[in-house]
Amino acid sequence: MVNRLASVSTALTVKVVGIICILSFFVDFLILLLPFQPTDRVWQINLATALVDRGIVPLVGLGLLFAAYWIDSADTTSDRPQGIDLRFPALILSSILGLMFLLIFPLHLNNVNQVKTQTLNRITQEADQAETQLNNRLSQLQAQLNTDQGKAQLEQLRNQTKAQFSEILKDEQKYKQALESSQIPANIKDLLKKAKTDPQVLDKAIEQQTDLQTLRNQQLSQVRQRRDEAEQQAKDAVWKSGLRIGISSLLLSIGYIIIGWTGLRGRGALQGAKPRATAR
Repeated sequence: MVNRLASVSTALTVKVVGIICILSFFVDFLILLLPFQPTDRVWQINLATALVDRGIVPLVGLGLLFAAYWIDSADTTSDRPQGIDLRFPALILSSILGLMFLLIFPLHLNNVNQVKTQTLNRITQEADQAETQLNNRLSQLQAQLNTDQGKAQLEQLRNQTKAQFSEILKDEQKYKQALESSQIPANIKDLLKKAKTDPQVLDKAIEQQTDLQTLRNQQLSQVRQRRDEAEQQAKDAVWKSGLRIGISSLLLSIGYIIIGWTGLRGRGALQGAKPRATAR
């Protein structure tokens, strides 16, 4: 009698937990649909990601539900009424979920590829705009430097820069402090070391740093480097998302389809065997 009560309690507990797992997935599913934006690819990607991340929950629920019925069937001494048999609806649900996750696989890959293309186009457009703005600013600056006043200001800037470096190079203590300072960039320290042995290096460096063409090349290189980094980050994000969600959805679909179709086939075989047994 005690064993029978324990079996009944265990089966009921497992069945309730399984049903709650399944229902909680559909509650999450309904909440994730809001706000409903089926034409938005980003919304589709977020929905697919959330569903796949939660896809294991109803799978566990189905396992618990069938385990509860197995416990009931193993209790041969029980003559209590079984109530509503949820196994057939659960098998249908498993087949539907398997089909859903199977469809998510290609749809998600297509969406992430489309979003990747849009992101790369946006990054390219922003980089082109930055280059255009840079060229316009440098053209205006070049026009200003072509005047006598602009040339005088440029020459004054070069002389001031050279005087600052020369003061450091002449004072050994300042020179050592500059090399040991963490606030001075490494390229400036390298310039100081080279200028210490060859003063002409300083003149060439100052001329290059104040040359508009050199400045343009440096800034264009920075813009293109940021563009390349942004493109690589976008590609990596898409690749990881597509691989993780794609493989996970495919595995979930296989699991659900195996449970659903195998169970439905088994029930069909059992139902087909019953009339033959009766005929005998």
